Amino acid sequence: MPALHHSSMTKRTARRAGRGKTAAAPGARQAPQTRRYRPVALEFSIMLDPRARTLLKTLIERYIADGQPVGSRTLSRYSGLELSPATIRNVMSDLEELGLVSSPHTSAGRVPTPRGYRLFVDTMLTVESTIDAEAVTRHVQTTLQAGEPQQRVVAAAASVLSSLSQFAGVVLTPRRSHVFKQIEFLRLSDKRILLIIVTPEGDVQNRIMATQRDYAPSQLTEASNYINTHFAGLSFDEVRVRLREEIDELRGDMTALMHAAVTAGTEASDDEDAVLISGERNLLEVADLSSDMARLRKLFDVFDQKTSLLQLLDVSSHAQGVQIFIGGESTLVPIDEMSVVTAPYEVNGKIVGTLGVIGPTRMAYNRVIPIVDITARLLSMTLSQQ
Repeated sequence: MPALHHSSMTKRTARRAGRGKTAAAPGARQAPQTRRYRPVALEFSIMLDPRARTLLKTLIERYIADGQPVGSRTLSRYSGLELSPATIRNVMSDLEELGLVSSPHTSAGRVPTPRGYRLFVDTMLTVESTIDAEAVTRHVQTTLQAGEPQQRVVAAAASVLSSLSQFAGVVLTPRRSHVFKQIEFLRLSDKRILLIIVTPEGDVQNRIMATQRDYAPSQLTEASNYINTHFAGLSFDEVRVRLREEIDELRGDMTALMHAAVTAGTEASDDEDAVLISGERNLLEVADLSSDMARLRKLFDVFDQKTSLLQLLDVSSHAQGVQIFIGGESTLVPIDEMSVVTAPYEVNGKIVGTLGVIGPTRMAYNRVIPIVDITARLLSMTLSQQ
């Protein structure tokens, strides 16, 4: 919007400024720090007077609670400001000029825009005191059991995020090591061999290899012993280079098998970071996402392909604390009506993945944020005890 509109809006609202201010609920605490995807929140926060901020905050809170466009009567009832309906409508008109709210054609009320949601979560949001952090902590701790295999613990985190939020829980699993500690070959049938890869972290990866010829168990043992003796602790790309240098020392049949193993091992190492999703069906109950069939198909395409989620979660892993990605405002969110609340998790102080909740843009952020924050902290603690 041109600067002229900004300036004139500020002057108009200043002339009509009241004394109403937004007060945090008793016992409320500020939300965990979030990182803005677009630096618009501070700009608009400075431009709005306390009255406009109060009305915008009230509008968004009522829309999140009821899912209906919010009119001047509702704002007058819930804002705590003694303003006439005409004055409230004038302020709403100003907010609409700034692109913070919009008017559906079928209603006299207004709804928040992605830009309005961004301003709300970055500068107005407080975490409800009614969130029982201790109960959430106990629930998460009971679900995440130290000593379980890492993949099972991570999958449990996705499940607990879903059950607590009633939306979809998502976890980007720790990146697999490109270095191997040990490999084994297991003959499955003629020309089919199972490659078993053990990483330094203790993870086990399996890959089925199709070979040009059959190999006896003794040959498979000989090949695995050679690789483990000479190449353990290297990546498969490094092994490929070493094999070229040592090819004269190996028999032709062993060379072919080892090259096949290197190719299979490289493919296993280069697999996309796994994105685990739990509770997708919860979103079928969300009218904002399921009322339109085309939108619903796109939503489940996102879950099926996972590419866009992988990109979003990977971006989140490079930042500290809780982040909020809002559809229509962040290009990383593939659906305008969808938001994602994420937080990275660690193992022994090193960020290894990201987790979060996928839900409608009209979600109760003040409930979801502490759920994500607590789960990330407890998952980090559990994995660090492995």
